[in-house]
Amino acid sequence: MPTHAQKTFMPYRPDQLFDLVADVGRYPEFLPWCIGARIRERSDAHLVADLVIGFKVFRERFTSHVTLDRPGHIHVRYEEGPFRYLNNHWKFIPEASGTTVDFYVDFEFRSRILQAAIGVVFNEAVRLMVSAFERRARKIYGPSNSVAPAPSARPTG
Repeated sequence: MPTHAQKTFMPYRPDQLFDLVADVGRYPEFLPWCIGARIRERSDAHLVADLVIGFKVFRERFTSHVTLDRPGHIHVRYEEGPFRYLNNHWKFIPEASGTTVDFYVDFEFRSRILQAAIGVVFNEAVRLMVSAFERRARKIYGPSNSVAPAPSARPTG
């Protein structure tokens, strides 16, 4: 039953970070161990996505329902796949010069073999995942643009 909670300050606006995390279809481009993503349905308030995760000999697909409460909160509810349960949320807390990102994940695999394998590297794996989002933000938004005004329309793509 690995659980990880982390708060990280990032020099970007909450709406920018929200858009980055909500762009699930692009996860395979930058997220370690994410080798596939398919959005089944999407609206402004939610999405249903299939993700394929792979590590060494393991490859698993799972489906999640993602609630999008722009720009402050993203909540992931597990629907189908290799887990007994998966709870995950992202909160984007505005600060004077950026955003505090509150990230939480808790899950358990059905398979004892998978659970044992991930248990050994879980905390480091989650830190790598959060770091991947930080690198993605720098790549998309530049080194720091927390003082830029919020765009009038939601970016596409």
